[in-house]
Amino acid sequence: MARISELIIGHPEIGSFAELERLVVQAAREGEIHLYMDIKPEFPDTPRKWELQLELAFYRAESPRK
Repeated sequence: MARISELIIGHPEIGSFAELERLVVQAAREGEIHLYMDIKPEFPDTPRKWELQLELAFYRAESPRK
């Protein structure tokens, strides 16, 4: 399970919502099957509908097929 808080804490170098979105896509492509939105990202560019945007990015990412 990919948690937003863990992605942010585990990557202190990110400083924007766009970078967080790329991490969410990467997590999906690495095999994560659930995204848990446990905190709101506090980046200046965080959109109002941030949950929907991250969810769409996660589920549209191409997960590796076995």
